[in-house]
Amino acid sequence: MKKNKIIELLGETILPGESKTIDVEIAKLHTMTKLKVPVIIERSKIDGPTVLFSACLHGDEINGTEIVRQIIRKKINKPKIGTIICIPIINIFGFINQSREFPDKRDLNRVFPGSKNGSLASRFAHFLVSEIIPKVDYAVDFHAGGASRFNAPQIRIAPNSPELKELASVFNSPFTLYSKNISGSFRNSSTKLGVKMLLFEGGKSLDLNDMITEDGIQGSKRFLAHLDMLNPKLEAILKNEETLFIEKSNWVRANFSGMFHGLITVGSFVKKGDVLAMISDPYGKVEHKLKAPNDGYIINVNDAPIVYQGDAVFHISTKLESQS
Repeated sequence: MKKNKIIELLGETILPGESKTIDVEIAKLHTMTKLKVPVIIERSKIDGPTVLFSACLHGDEINGTEIVRQIIRKKINKPKIGTIICIPIINIFGFINQSREFPDKRDLNRVFPGSKNGSLASRFAHFLVSEIIPKVDYAVDFHAGGASRFNAPQIRIAPNSPELKELASVFNSPFTLYSKNISGSFRNSSTKLGVKMLLFEGGKSLDLNDMITEDGIQGSKRFLAHLDMLNPKLEAILKNEETLFIEKSNWVRANFSGMFHGLITVGSFVKKGDVLAMISDPYGKVEHKLKAPNDGYIINVNDAPIVYQGDAVFHISTKLESQS
């Protein structure tokens, strides 16, 4: 735990008990218009951990932005002890363009730790790793499914980390997937710098979903309560159901091209052979059944109306942690 009586962040000082919003300017638009990324900081008068809530690393994953927005709006980010940093929109360029990538067409989540003199995305990654992450002890980074694929609310953590497993249990989304850190990712670079990060996945790109938002908010409150940081005016709602830890999972792919008619809702448990979807031609002549290859939970569904043969359409668990 980093116990600095005075926090220096982005060239500014944040004293105990102080609230501050720092507008970070990384680059301008091609019109010379300034783009600023607000970093919202709340410090308690009592020393404690520093937690980061971040979203919109991919500019079209706006449900995470809504979760962090409500964390701020509901004053969940005003800690009992320690410091909470909120960045509702990391990829401001993609958010404006409703695009996953940066204007240089790079995926920000594949260029970490970045470079001070590299591409635009690389420079922003370097800023996060050099200026923000060294001040952080714990983090929750909010994401959503891409390409019309809707994720059930879930936490992703690296395997073989008892502390991350405990934090995932505390956050208590319906599912927790063991997922190795990907080279070039924000999570990978943060882990190397000693940050305990949970990656939240829920919903799909360019979409807001109340159920996903509520799961992210309530999980964040439980996360903060576990660290004894939750504002005493707020209550963390506990759930009776425990998160299901998924060791292995596979994508079910479309067996034909055509119009896609999904029959199973995300989060459902299916048995091997259950019909997950129908794929039809547009002319009323052909319908193909797509069946579950095994028993498991559906943790992602494709909402696209048209699919091509080989498209990933359902993500299904194949092994739970409790199974042998």
